[in-house]
Amino acid sequence: MITTSRCCLITLTLLLAGAGLHAADYFPPPDAEGGWRTVADASAMRAAAGMDKVKLDQAYEQAQRCCQNGGLLVVRHGYLVLERYWGRGNRMANPDMASTGKAFTSIACGIMLEEKHAQIPDGLDQKVFTPAYLPEAFPLDDPRRADITLGQLLCMTGGYHGEGTAPGVVNGAVVPLKPVPGQDLKDLDLSSLHTVLWTNPGAGYSYSSPEPHIASMVLRRVTGMELKDYINERIGKPLGWGAWNYCLFRGAITLPHANGAGSIALHATDAMRFAYLLLHQGRWKEKQIVPSDYVEKCGKPSPYNPHCPFSLMFENNSDGHVAGAPKDAYWKSGAGGFCLYVVPSLDLVLYKMGGNDGQYKEELTGIPQPAYDGSRDSWKPIPRTPFHDGSLGGDDGLRRVLEMVSAATLD
Repeated sequence: MITTSRCCLITLTLLLAGAGLHAADYFPPPDAEGGWRTVADASAMRAAAGMDKVKLDQAYEQAQRCCQNGGLLVVRHGYLVLERYWGRGNRMANPDMASTGKAFTSIACGIMLEEKHAQIPDGLDQKVFTPAYLPEAFPLDDPRRADITLGQLLCMTGGYHGEGTAPGVVNGAVVPLKPVPGQDLKDLDLSSLHTVLWTNPGAGYSYSSPEPHIASMVLRRVTGMELKDYINERIGKPLGWGAWNYCLFRGAITLPHANGAGSIALHATDAMRFAYLLLHQGRWKEKQIVPSDYVEKCGKPSPYNPHCPFSLMFENNSDGHVAGAPKDAYWKSGAGGFCLYVVPSLDLVLYKMGGNDGQYKEELTGIPQPAYDGSRDSWKPIPRTPFHDGSLGGDDGLRRVLEMVSAATLD
């Protein structure tokens, strides 16, 4: 007679044998071809992925308290160990991921810097307010713009005024700033270029959406491609993304260019593929899609931002400000409670999907969205903790979810 425990062991052995690949060698096929490998139960989760199901479920409960709609997905050792949604959250949904999209702009720029090195020879040190890169900016309305480098734009230290009430940060000290006009969808390029500077390039950090959009304008000029098309060709197709778009349709306005500051709209499992690409230092199968040294820079303190732990559009935990997470963790959040996380030391990536009802409107992308049952119409937010650098949006539970999922790892 085979005991229950013996039966479970046989089942798990077969499961692992069938998977056949270690996390370093495993890359998920597109969802239409089977998608991510998963685990069958708590025992398999513990053995194959080194995760505690009870603690993961607790992280999910925390996540769903923080946003009207969303989901929580966790991949460890190449196994999709958690995928749960609430409200309008759905694997097939394409919500406006808000500023999470800044991470995609940064990674696209990293690819560009290697691919088009001859056209932008100084890389992140390149001063980009020149007629060759940004002819739209001339004549310069502030001579200080001539000193702004691409690296500063991607670390938000180009001197651009933060959006809304976002303060400045100088060597860790917060500097209050009064709101000024920023991006205007009626002319996204020019409004981004001409947002006022609050300090000299490199002299301080402020969370400023015009800066990554200007970086995307440089990419557009250097590559001769739209940001969306460049991301699709260099990242989306190789990774096997499903339907996706930028939120280009804003009522009476159709944006002629994607906003480099955000509003990308991916399926949740494809957002995880992007994070998994970063976990593998920019490699997907046998192809090095993103230069590994660029990915490494995203998760570490940057010489372009000595003021706070924000590097190439990613917040990093190098100073341990998220006490319950490893110091090598890095992530990019977005309004509405979105966040993509990469934790190399734990071989872990996760995606906290979020969003209010307006972020799920299919008119934003033109992609049909799944039906919604009204289950979250009466949801009320819990109080939020401000970000350590004073940037917009509050925490939305982002750090606590990271801590709880990190605590669910067993090896």
